[in-house]
Amino acid sequence: MTIKGVLFDFSGTLARIESPETWLRAVLDETGTRVAEEEIVRLAAELSRAGALPGGSSPAHLPPGLAALWDIRDRSADRHRELYTGLARQVPLPDDALYDALYERHMTPAAWAPYPDAAEVLGELRRRGLRVGVVSNIGWDLRPVLRAHGLDRLVDRYVLSYEHGIQKPDPRLFEIACGELGLDPADVLMVGDDREADGGATALGCTYLPVDHLPVHERPDGLRPALSLAG
Repeated sequence: MTIKGVLFDFSGTLARIESPETWLRAVLDETGTRVAEEEIVRLAAELSRAGALPGGSSPAHLPPGLAALWDIRDRSADRHRELYTGLARQVPLPDDALYDALYERHMTPAAWAPYPDAAEVLGELRRRGLRVGVVSNIGWDLRPVLRAHGLDRLVDRYVLSYEHGIQKPDPRLFEIACGELGLDPADVLMVGDDREADGGATALGCTYLPVDHLPVHERPDGLRPALSLAG
């Protein structure tokens, strides 16, 4: 087996979403909403428990009206927004406009930090002549985020679940991704933090490298093993 191409997950693999408290503070500042310091800390913790921040913690409890939506949230942009704004609405906020503002914030480059070794690893793979792709369960276009952080130029193809109506671990999404790279699945390495979703690539014949979904300062070189596996 010779690895000729590498697919990367996005959230928790190439980049990490900001903390719930930073997320909330940014939106309060942007909207000019004044909230007491202790209340900000409390609301951020409640939003985290509700699972309202995409890319953050899963909900501690799924409200009955949103439980079915959770399983298909990444198949369309509308479902993704409905699910996450619905989760945020489980937490009373001082202004109803904040729910949409929070959702919009998480799609901005400022809300994401690439892992320290992301640019190095992607760049080295390209230098070696390997094809590089991103395959993500997501409900919005992540390309501008990677572009703003200088990573888009190192990616050949994107396969995003909401654009195809298919979510990982469905092998069909990985099949599309391998096809986009022009490679046989047996020649492709999948790198991702979700052993169930990303590990689904093995059903198609891909090799799978798991990484840990940690804060960026706690995982400085989690992507580098990909270089050892790649040709």
